[in-house]
Amino acid sequence: MNINWYPGHMKKTIEDIEKKLKLVDFCIEIIDSRIPYSSRNPIFKDLLKSKKRLLIFNKSDLSDPVINKKWMDKITDTSNFAISYNATKPDVGAVVSKSEELMSEEIKKYTEKGLNRGPLRAMIVGIPNSGKSTFINSIAGSKSAKTGNRPGVTKTNQWIKINPRLHLLDTPGVLWPKFEDKVGLHLAFTGAIKDEIMDRETLALRLIERLRDIDTKILGKRYDLEDTENMEPIEIMDEIGKRRGALIRGGLIDYEKVASIVLDEFRKGVLGRITLEDPDEF
Repeated sequence: MNINWYPGHMKKTIEDIEKKLKLVDFCIEIIDSRIPYSSRNPIFKDLLKSKKRLLIFNKSDLSDPVINKKWMDKITDTSNFAISYNATKPDVGAVVSKSEELMSEEIKKYTEKGLNRGPLRAMIVGIPNSGKSTFINSIAGSKSAKTGNRPGVTKTNQWIKINPRLHLLDTPGVLWPKFEDKVGLHLAFTGAIKDEIMDRETLALRLIERLRDIDTKILGKRYDLEDTENMEPIEIMDEIGKRRGALIRGGLIDYEKVASIVLDEFRKGVLGRITLEDPDEF
């Protein structure tokens, strides 16, 4: 299933981010903790190399905490600090203190000179639908940034004053021109790519296949299915359709409805706390 989505405005956003890097001290990269590898834009590696990064493992309430810990241990170093974050239980103090820890050397230089450097300034970057705006609103305590459960909601840059110690510059979510097959699928599973350009039925079929590979009990428990390990993905879709009444005239399966059920329930965390990517695979 070949998936690519790179609207023209994303190229412009990359160029704008590069121009405005001089305005900030460091970057905060929002990562969808269900797909810690696929939700990191590879363009950022070179684009942001001059800045330290605080890596926010967002949507931690939807992902596997054990696997997330392994991921954070793997990617944390002196210039990249990672923390787990749940926007439904905002922790402003943790974000501010971790930002100051990340930038402690730079802060110390100002302090030793008797200078007041003012608040730290950070640029928020990430892919579409990674939860950037929800993260900002959760720590700002207001609707400072537009939010929506679909990619491409943030269209412009905007400054948000979190508190006297930290100011944030929000930027639109950006992808890159060409994805690996697995990466494209994972982005589509989590809603980072617009559903309108997708074959949702095939996408749901592939998600069922991936979930079954992770743990055969995930689908069996939610949809009251037995022996999913030995069922083909299409057979699992059929059984879900029967149990959820997703049928059309003649008793045939309404695969479009089944696809919506599976994708929506995965994205909302109804199927459980699931991380699709293990750090040992990358």
